[in-house]
Amino acid sequence: MEKSDAPAVPQTAPGAEARFPYDRAAVERFRQAFPRARWSDERRSWFVPGKTAARRIQRWLAQEADLRVAHDDSKGRDAFAFDPLSSRYLEVADDLRIRTPYSRTVLEELRAVPWASWDDELRAWRVPFRSYEELRRHWPSIERAAGRAEPEERKRRREASKDSEEYNAARLRYAERRRCRYPLPPDDLPRLGRAVATEQYGIVVFTEISGELVDASELAAFYPHLIEANVDHVWGRWRPATLAELIRTWPARRTAGLTERQRGWWQPTLPELRIARQKARSLARRRARVVSSF
Repeated sequence: MEKSDAPAVPQTAPGAEARFPYDRAAVERFRQAFPRARWSDERRSWFVPGKTAARRIQRWLAQEADLRVAHDDSKGRDAFAFDPLSSRYLEVADDLRIRTPYSRTVLEELRAVPWASWDDELRAWRVPFRSYEELRRHWPSIERAAGRAEPEERKRRREASKDSEEYNAARLRYAERRRCRYPLPPDDLPRLGRAVATEQYGIVVFTEISGELVDASELAAFYPHLIEANVDHVWGRWRPATLAELIRTWPARRTAGLTERQRGWWQPTLPELRIARQKARSLARRRARVVSSF
């Protein structure tokens, strides 16, 4: 910062300190706005006297931030004009708008771009021009992941993998999941209607115990906790826990131990509940959008 030849103002006087990155033009604007301000080498800051100094400084800093944003956006537009990105996933308007098929990789990459935000009305990610250089750095990964997420590409990969062991195993796991059944030890059953955690299906609510014995030899591939079990298991019927049930569930104080995992179910911890609640909220939002579209 520039030094002032005027005597320093005693720090006991009413006033407030101002700190901001050095920029000659910003210093000039600051001194015009606060002619009584004095620079302190010891504190590495400006001191502005007056009882309303703090409010005035905050207002000035907000104005400077707006100026900086406009300046950075202008630089980003120039950078885009000089070396533009060309992609079917990118639209240029007042800002940069990205529309791609759903992909977790795309989401992770865009969330790493400063000031990128999702616009629910436009159904697109919006990135201001001031973030263009950062977006350009992430763009190869974004475009590659978006291409892999295209319906035709997904279909091609599915067709290519239909004869593979992984595909057949996944198809069998999906069929088993749709049965909404789970092997439970008859002498240590969860409470019906209470949300509990499982290895295969996350946090669920058991609604019924059928009493039918489980054939462990045929189903151990789906339920690994049957492998080491020394007791017969019975089938329990389950459904996914609702958001309200997840919010009401009291978390366990410690992570499930080996005994609880071998049993096949346990009281969920707070991190497990947070993940399940986030998924339940996302599902509720998607369902609400589908309903509102009709």
